Amino acid sequence: MEALYLLVPVSVGIVFAAIWVFFRMSDSGQFDDMEGPALRVLQDDDDGGGENDDAAGVRRRQGRDGPRIE
Repeated sequence: MEALYLLVPVSVGIVFAAIWVFFRMSDSGQFDDMEGPALRVLQDDDDGGGENDDAAGVRRRQGRDGPRIE
């Protein structure tokens, strides 16, 4: 029974700390852009090797103005 005298205030303190951290991150803009990272995953811009790489490893892409080196 004596353990409850310690555990209840500690658990209440942890809950208030978690709520404080959540509102602090919410005010700082942590959760503003919820769709951007999800859409960024779908973009195909990886720099892995592929058929467009030459012998030196330079990636060339065909743009509107002709090939460009990245």
